[in-house]
Amino acid sequence: MSNAIDEYNDAQAPEAKKICRALAAGIDRGLPKAEKKLWHGGPVWFLEGNPIVGYWVRKDSVRLLFWSGQSFDEPEFEPEGKFKAAQVRYQSAADVKVTRLAGWLRKAKKLQWDYKNIVKRRGTLEKIGDW
Repeated sequence: MSNAIDEYNDAQAPEAKKICRALAAGIDRGLPKAEKKLWHGGPVWFLEGNPIVGYWVRKDSVRLLFWSGQSFDEPEFEPEGKFKAAQVRYQSAADVKVTRLAGWLRKAKKLQWDYKNIVKRRGTLEKIGDW
């Protein structure tokens, strides 16, 4: 894991720190070739420059965001923003289910919207890949 992400995780309150560490470990296992960095204030993983997944600590929870999450057909996900992102919130490390996270990450690799070029396309998203 990158030092910046470790520092972000370590700076959190005890329960949030456990959640962050569990999410980071699971995401690293599911996206071993992804680039990762702090972006917009939280840890984010990218494939070929396209943001895939990230998380942020908020007052009420740790929010795990998948940029293409609305395409996953997951009942736990809440839409986020005006594009295709969706999130799930965690209040306890016990809520982080490794097998569920692994399944979502498999979907995230396959079902992607091209956020990398959204500005160039003036706010229009296009599907990436063969889905």
